[in-house]
Amino acid sequence: MAINGAEPGTALLLAAAPAGKGRLTDAGSVIPALAAVPPSAWTGTAAATLIELTDPTEPQAVLTRVRGAAATAGPLTLVLVGQLLVDRRQQALHLALARTTPTTTRYTALPWAWLVQELQQRRPDTTTVFLDLVADGAAWQQLLDAPLALSSAARWFGVIAPPPRRRHTAHPRYTHALAQILRTGQRPDADQLHQQALRRVEIEDAIVLGPQPPAAAAATPPALDPPEPAPVAPVPAQTARAVSPVYVPSTAVVPVEEDPHPRIVAASEAGHHYEAAQLAAAAEQRALQAFGPGTHTAVHWIEVRAFLAARAQEPATACELWLTAAQTRLDALQQAPDSPEVVAAVDQAHHHWERIRDVARARQLAPQLITARRRVPGSQRGALEAAQRKVEQLNSCGASPAQGR
Repeated sequence: MAINGAEPGTALLLAAAPAGKGRLTDAGSVIPALAAVPPSAWTGTAAATLIELTDPTEPQAVLTRVRGAAATAGPLTLVLVGQLLVDRRQQALHLALARTTPTTTRYTALPWAWLVQELQQRRPDTTTVFLDLVADGAAWQQLLDAPLALSSAARWFGVIAPPPRRRHTAHPRYTHALAQILRTGQRPDADQLHQQALRRVEIEDAIVLGPQPPAAAAATPPALDPPEPAPVAPVPAQTARAVSPVYVPSTAVVPVEEDPHPRIVAASEAGHHYEAAQLAAAAEQRALQAFGPGTHTAVHWIEVRAFLAARAQEPATACELWLTAAQTRLDALQQAPDSPEVVAAVDQAHHHWERIRDVARARQLAPQLITARRRVPGSQRGALEAAQRKVEQLNSCGASPAQGR
């Protein structure tokens, strides 16, 4: 992506918002998507370290992590998702943390000036910051009166949105778009990545850091955060999830020296489907040994294998793997039935189940699919009813030669 250099890079992902009524944005929801991007894609280096902070509670602890990242010699990319507010006494901007309330801002939120000061110490042209923030009323008014203070040592990109309507919560669509772009295997520089992300989201009334898209592009109806991979509708499955690597558990700092995804993608695109599947299976075994089953890392590799099965024209295998991924996300990871990753997994399972030509195999997978559809209605209206009608058709058919395995 952005910066190239011999030194290993560092990517720091910080997503935080207050709990309860003070929450203006669902910041933490984007962390799995962001962390599923290779750290090297964020930093533009062959080796990189990923630091993930999800809903931290202590400003000093966050400062320590930021300070440690800023002290590294290699390229640094910060992705900040959350909300800005103003402390009532000094009227200074703060980044809200999990325990922040309007009356405790000075003690429970991260002063914006601290962040700027740490980044100011870095060498020029080694730091990139992506912001996806929502401002509360007081912070928004302050930003309208004076621009946000930024470190001149870093390049800044992103959006700051005004307060959402009452009883509404904003969603970090800009950072979701960043993750979607990078997880396809694209590696645009920071300017291009920012522009591509803006074209996918609604930026009306928002403050944009970095260049805005041309007027013609801005007028294009935005594609607001479609679920990944593509739903049951006629979008080819192979466009969905070309790459999306290892998820790193919250607050972990993990060096990543070799990403297996480029080899897997290259083998798949060359038509070497068995080789790609073997590479993915080996990566899954390493993930299971390192992180255990029922983890984000493990479910990621199930989804990679499902994607590869679809590319190899094996819809039954793809369906089965997507169903396994959906069940793992629901039961082991406790993700909500309407979360984008769960909906995408069930939609993909349904999509490939419809393409199984072996009637016996389709019947075998039907109960699991119907169960998944009852739990996850999905993005397509009437999906459960459509699956039930298909089951009735299958039950009225005789067995056919084994195809589409």
